[in-house]
Amino acid sequence: MTKLSHNSNYDRVQRRLTILLRLFLVVGIGMEATEQLWGNVVIASGILLLTYLPAILARRADVHVPPEFEVLTIAFIIASLFLGEVRDYYNTFWWWDIALHGTSGGLLGVLGVLLIYVLNETPQIDLQMRPGFVAFFAFCFALSVGALWEIFEFTMDQYFGMNMQKPMWGDPSGLTDTMIDLIVDAIGALIVSVVGYIYMVRGYESVIDRGIQRFIARNPRLFSRGQSE
Repeated sequence: MTKLSHNSNYDRVQRRLTILLRLFLVVGIGMEATEQLWGNVVIASGILLLTYLPAILARRADVHVPPEFEVLTIAFIIASLFLGEVRDYYNTFWWWDIALHGTSGGLLGVLGVLLIYVLNETPQIDLQMRPGFVAFFAFCFALSVGALWEIFEFTMDQYFGMNMQKPMWGDPSGLTDTMIDLIVDAIGALIVSVVGYIYMVRGYESVIDRGIQRFIARNPRLFSRGQSE
């Protein structure tokens, strides 16, 4: 099997996973309607539409996102908003929120690495950043977005009466929940940053690195410094 054929099959599998995730959400909406939980139906329908947003934004920006990135994004949206909030998994499973924040920290760390790659390789921007700074930026970027999310949760709770900052370990204020979320965000971001640093310094390869390389391969116009010089 040629490399092109292998990549085509791989992309096809990822697209099928995307369809299955959205079908799962449609089934969930049907379950909420059966139970006449119309508020949840509206929220879940909005979440379904939200799963199309990353692809729409990517097309408008003329950026080709590897299918596995789209699958991970949709899976995270479903796990956090639909299963977590609508189906109340945050209260049913004590570890659900921790697992999602660890995952989001890692995904945001990857996004931070990609942003630096773009800056480093764009001819119009004369930057050459050391691997240590790239890893540091990825860590800070992920943690900053995590902090903004906690501010969003606080705002929703204060002004709209929601319960996004939940009581945890005997603390009804939600402060413990917020701090645990930020700590787990930091751990996830640190893991990705260290992996990215090792890749840049020693050339070791991981699943994260292969995903980054697939993004670079699909967006040569963003990484054209070497071709233009």
